Amino acid sequence: MKNNQQDSLAISQALENYYFRGIYEGDLDALKKVLHPGTLLFGDVKGQPYAKTFDVYLEGVKNRVSPKDAGAPFKGTIVSIETVNSIAMAKVHVKMYDFNYDEFLSFHKIDGRWVIVNKMMSDVAQ
Repeated sequence: MKNNQQDSLAISQALENYYFRGIYEGDLDALKKVLHPGTLLFGDVKGQPYAKTFDVYLEGVKNRVSPKDAGAPFKGTIVSIETVNSIAMAKVHVKMYDFNYDEFLSFHKIDGRWVIVNKMMSDVAQ
């Protein structure tokens, strides 16, 4: 097993530069840089089951008013990152609109680049 500090830094940068920014700004190009096209998203939102494919998720981001454009509060926080060889798990917290999400993001290093291959999320009371 290998836990590489450089890999954790690369994942942190991908989260900050592409994932959080993409969600906040509604930037599909940024999200496409960090989400693998086969990414599946599961969880619950306000107690309701949530399941989407990559394409359906991006369509939803495209058709909503972004927190940035709405002037709504947004905060993405990296809680932890664990790496083992070419796989990793990041726990993040995302606060946007009236939602507080705890998320587990599975990463895989493909062609030298860390990408999200699975997203699990739950809306939690804060």
